[in-house]
Amino acid sequence: MLTEKTKAPDFSLPDSDGKVWSLSDFAGKRVVLYFYPKDNTPGCTRQACAFGAAYEEFKKMDVQVIGVSKDSVSSHKKFAEKYELPFLLLSDTELSAIKAYDVWQEKKNYGKVSMGVVRTTYIIGADGIIEKTMAKVKPDTNAAEILSYLKDNG
Repeated sequence: MLTEKTKAPDFSLPDSDGKVWSLSDFAGKRVVLYFYPKDNTPGCTRQACAFGAAYEEFKKMDVQVIGVSKDSVSSHKKFAEKYELPFLLLSDTELSAIKAYDVWQEKKNYGKVSMGVVRTTYIIGADGIIEKTMAKVKPDTNAAEILSYLKDNG
């Protein structure tokens, strides 16, 4: 996990339409960058829908929300359309940003050990510095916790 008060690694990843975005595209703006394991799974769907429901609040605060997983562009497109997600979903099939942000980690599930994305959220300041890190976040409360933090630390 990356630490607070360090420079956020830049990346270039395609969205659900294939357009490539970089973190540097949002210089001067706060960014909520959340990493999640997989499109269309129960927890990831609840988390994405919570961000979608709160999206207008984020927009009012001029905060860009970006979700990243290792799913393909076409998977993201279907996921975004199915749940009418209004924010960017970026595809990291090569794990470049996922590894740069140190969220590709060993996971244990029912005694089985495997590598995967650990659900993690970073709040990146307008200056490109990591303002807040949230590890092993809960999908149902992540968006609300971030909104609360942003309102308290505007």
